[in-house]
Amino acid sequence: MQLNLGAYYISPIHPKDGWNLCNFACANEDRLRRYFPKTLEQNLNPELSNIFVEKKVQVFQKKEEFLFTIKGNDDYKVIGLIYIKELDWTKKQGEFAYAIDYNLEGQGLMTKSIALLSDYAFETLHLETLQIIVNKNNKGSLKVAQNNNFIWIKTLPKAFTPPGEGPLNMELYELYHKIES
Repeated sequence: MQLNLGAYYISPIHPKDGWNLCNFACANEDRLRRYFPKTLEQNLNPELSNIFVEKKVQVFQKKEEFLFTIKGNDDYKVIGLIYIKELDWTKKQGEFAYAIDYNLEGQGLMTKSIALLSDYAFETLHLETLQIIVNKNNKGSLKVAQNNNFIWIKTLPKAFTPPGEGPLNMELYELYHKIES
């Protein structure tokens, strides 16, 4: 599976992504530290990244969590990550989490990526509800949710604690698959 983004593409995590993922994590360490601390700590060197990738490929195949990369068509460099996680197959619900390279922030790539992966989640995975949980100060992430017609549901008090900080309130946004009768 590969989804086209013009000069970039989205694809499932691949067994050979370790080195590129390590480069992405190290180049974006400051961006990942606050909201993706576990992903960061597991990708600080190529050996750790290879272990991380192996685990993520396995959970992808088991449909426990889906990790996608955004890569350049020309250099195959990882420039973004998108998770579909917190899957509840009974409720047919999943949550997006995403990060983009600091050099490409604000160009609309993540908005387009979430639009394409929302369609994938509804049509291929048969999910009915997609969530984005974001801190109100994360303007870029808020914009991605709003630009993709996710609806604000409620504030989740003290729902996330970044490393070395106190707990943060998070905003819950949802998007629903419209089933035609």
